[in-house]
Amino acid sequence: MSTLVEIQDAVAQLPGDERKALQVWLNSQAESALTPTEEQRLLCSLDEAVRDIDAGKGVAINDVRKQVASWAAK
Repeated sequence: MSTLVEIQDAVAQLPGDERKALQVWLNSQAESALTPTEEQRLLCSLDEAVRDIDAGKGVAINDVRKQVASWAAK
């Protein structure tokens, strides 16, 4: 039996919460799909968004949900 098959069998025996934790960990080990430049731009955009929210700019989550629902209905 190969190591991969043994791992697959062990994963199949995990409770759902542990399987989800393993999935999150495995995903964190994957190579980034972003280039370093793209990642830097994303981080800068997120920093700007946090500053905007801290400054009171932004849209309430319930308003966002209404807008999304209206877009989906079109």
